[in-house]
Amino acid sequence: MKQGDGPLAGPVVVATVILPKDSMIEGVNDSKKISEKKRERIYDEIIKEAVCYGVSIIDNETIDDINILNATKFGVTESINKLKIKPDRILVDALENIDTCKIPYTSIIKGDAKSYSIAAASIIAKVTRDRIMYEMDKEYPCYGFAKHKGYGTKAHIEAIRKVWNM
Repeated sequence: MKQGDGPLAGPVVVATVILPKDSMIEGVNDSKKISEKKRERIYDEIIKEAVCYGVSIIDNETIDDINILNATKFGVTESINKLKIKPDRILVDALENIDTCKIPYTSIIKGDAKSYSIAAASIIAKVTRDRIMYEMDKEYPCYGFAKHKGYGTKAHIEAIRKVWNM
């Protein structure tokens, strides 16, 4: 399981994936270490090969209400509930005190770099979130979401200042 979080705009996306035991999709790695083009290709392979997967999208209003950490934890529970098959154990990237629907879990620091399953889930989460941000860019082109995906880059901060006359 992997969450995509930390931006200034857009949702938190959490993905959970169960892959076959013999799964070995070439290039699966921490989603931040893979080019966008390669992530898209690998995403399609993961979805095709997955036994099942669940994706939770937590909107900005919920994030504002409960904070990003709690939104992420909520997304974990929601993405597990979307699985058609429940795993024996969940591997999660660096989260503790989460509701995994009574399924035992192991929290792994830098899990997306250490665990094939967490890396695969990170790719699903990242590609899903990026696609949402491309759609948001069509609605709000003044912010440049297609380029920075809502993260606090210099260009994004400058766009906020310009739009809000700051």
